[in-house]
Amino acid sequence: MSFQTDLYINISREQWPIIYRHGYNVNFMGLEKLHPFDAHKWHNIYKFLKEIGLVTKETVVMPNEATKEDLLMVHTKKIFKKVKCKFTQSLCSLYVAKIAEVVPLILVPNYFVQQAYLRPMRFQTGGSILAGKLALERGWAINIGGGFHHCSSSKGGGFCAYADITLLVKFLFYHFPRKVSKVMIVDLDAHQGNGHERDFKDDTNVYIMDVYNKWIYPWDGEAKKSIRKDIQLDYFVSDDIYLRIVKKYLNEALSEFEPQLIVYNAGTDILKGDKLGGLSITANGIIKRDEIVFREAVSRQIPIVMLTSGGYLKKNSQNNSQFYCSLV
Repeated sequence: MSFQTDLYINISREQWPIIYRHGYNVNFMGLEKLHPFDAHKWHNIYKFLKEIGLVTKETVVMPNEATKEDLLMVHTKKIFKKVKCKFTQSLCSLYVAKIAEVVPLILVPNYFVQQAYLRPMRFQTGGSILAGKLALERGWAINIGGGFHHCSSSKGGGFCAYADITLLVKFLFYHFPRKVSKVMIVDLDAHQGNGHERDFKDDTNVYIMDVYNKWIYPWDGEAKKSIRKDIQLDYFVSDDIYLRIVKKYLNEALSEFEPQLIVYNAGTDILKGDKLGGLSITANGIIKRDEIVFREAVSRQIPIVMLTSGGYLKKNSQNNSQFYCSLV
């Protein structure tokens, strides 16, 4: 059992533990515009940070693509064949179309599906794994991508093709057992993180806190059994209530469980106006939320990994960027 050594990228002291590469972005002959997700969200975050002089090409860490061997550390061969198959291209495209929620992908040859959609997801997955390693070295790391919390080891969905959160945790447990044996996943995306919840069922070394809109996708009752701090929200929750909830229950979670690393799934689909999230948090509220999580981690000297996860409005990328500004 081993991960590819190419993910062991060493960075210079001049580089920030902020991870990104242009290959994260989905370019599918315009088909990506049929999905509510901003398929260039990751580029837009990077572009904003670069324009204000916070990062440069030299200071951002560029990850490698997660390989087949990496993915098979978590994913079953059955799901891998569904995504990768070469000889039954129509079936592959159908499966990926369901995950991406873009029906016309059914008609696209699997080769183009691989290059235009799945390869960017593998780059982001590699970025999440790398972020775990860098967080141990620097105390924090941000992957401008990843957070595919609807994908489990055996099933994709909700635009999530690879279980990068599970891979990140398994990577650390395998390669750094003396440093990391207990991980807390703080999932503050508007949707329930049913993928990693299914993967860590009955795993006492992984504590999951999930704050989500109970009325929206994925309605996964079985996965909820794995949540140890389960906070279900109604539609249109606003800043004051939401921030009090996050602060209160995060403190409770950290009192109940002492992790050696926090994986923070920082979806911005909680933003007011995001039709898929259904909440009413302002841009400033999102920044305050992220600051609450980071302050708790830093004050307790717990390394933290941040993944950008969901966010379905064009302006979501700027909200992510503004938090990075306040952090750095």
